[in-house]
Amino acid sequence: MGKRISALAMAFVLVFAAACPGLAFAEDASLDDSPESADPSSDKADSSSPDESTVVVDDVVVSAEGEAALIEGATFAVDDFSRAQKGSNRELDGQYLGYSYYQGSTADYAVAVATESYVLVYVPPSAHALCDAGDAGSQETLKRYFLALDEVSLTGGIVMDDTVPWYFTSEPTETVEGIRYSFAVEAGEGKYYVCAIGEDGSDVVSTAVEGLTRPTHVDFLKIVEPDAVDIVAASTGFAAFTEFLGGIDMSPLWVTLKTTGTAIVFIFVLGLAAAYFTLRISKRAQDIFDTVFTIPMVLPPTVCGFLLLLLLGRNTTLGQWFINIGFPLIFSWQATVIAAVVVAFPLMYRSARGAFEGLDPNMLDAARTLGWSNAKIFFKLMLPLSWSSIAAGTVLAFARALGEFGATLFLAGNYVGITRTIPIAIYFEWMSGNMDVALFWTGVILVFSFIVILFINLWSRRTTRYRKGASE
Repeated sequence: MGKRISALAMAFVLVFAAACPGLAFAEDASLDDSPESADPSSDKADSSSPDESTVVVDDVVVSAEGEAALIEGATFAVDDFSRAQKGSNRELDGQYLGYSYYQGSTADYAVAVATESYVLVYVPPSAHALCDAGDAGSQETLKRYFLALDEVSLTGGIVMDDTVPWYFTSEPTETVEGIRYSFAVEAGEGKYYVCAIGEDGSDVVSTAVEGLTRPTHVDFLKIVEPDAVDIVAASTGFAAFTEFLGGIDMSPLWVTLKTTGTAIVFIFVLGLAAAYFTLRISKRAQDIFDTVFTIPMVLPPTVCGFLLLLLLGRNTTLGQWFINIGFPLIFSWQATVIAAVVVAFPLMYRSARGAFEGLDPNMLDAARTLGWSNAKIFFKLMLPLSWSSIAAGTVLAFARALGEFGATLFLAGNYVGITRTIPIAIYFEWMSGNMDVALFWTGVILVFSFIVILFINLWSRRTTRYRKGASE
């Protein structure tokens, strides 16, 4: 069994590598998407470098993965760069601290908050020995680092502007143009955030406040000794692809398969039960229940997720009951299953009901005259005769649950290793500038979708051939 799984895994890797030749494993592809790199005459970005594996932006040598940078002769270098495109407006540790960007598990990050009219840079106390926030030379060096790394991590959004005013501070709280910024705010054990809030405590992102320039994104990096940064040549070819795969967090795949595998069991049972139930009630009641069972298929997934949040949220009676019994649903793995079941259920229900309605009622009545119970008729007659349509509906429902995004994000959130499914990973990896990772997960979904469609086509052809043979 283990050899078979290994063979399938290797086959998948080879198929994916052939299907996605555009992935940039040898170089950082995000620079090629920037306006400067498209212009050969631009002096802002130069893709050449001493070892042809790094990126040079304004004499700043950036590592191929875009996480570290070094300026020749500078008193400090930078490492562990990341870019937060979006934040959260939720309460942190039971208190509203403003629009919050997750910084990480340490307070030792230098932070640059970008807006359209200014950039605010925070230098943590742990870096003062290397970078003085009040020294003009240190300010210019740190500014060049942020500009270079921010440009390399461009995902199609806004980059930092070197023509607007840049402010530097070492204070944990700083107010600029009516917005109070708080840095290295610990909310929860070992979790640090950068928070933006109006001077009067108002929300500066969700509500329209005249005169306030909202943050567009936030960059984080660590200030280190120059010899602490090791910018090495990037791997090429198959070695680069293997290294790329080794660096990917595979938890979205396991979360997706676990969620979809669990959800399809509920979808299969509930879909068959609902289809059988609607056949045994009056026509008027059928219309009502059929509408209720089918409506998730026509509603936008975000609407389904919002309605589920209203039903199962912490402030609702049902949601609070689950919390009291030690089984909270919201923002848990169980929530991903619920979202997948609700969104994919109509496909199973409609397929099963259509199959049951296509059966000859005289045949079912004949079985009853022979003394068959309803349960025996269902399992011995209805299911076998309808199995081809039921199987197709099951596969379609599985594919729909596999690609679920909107309702899952609303109800379960984005927690790595817990609720982050592949569609959610694609969105947040792209937002974080990890285009290669987003393309990889896109390829995974494409492969799964191809397999599902191929299975349905082969199954339909086999069923059609069987029926033609039976009729002859």
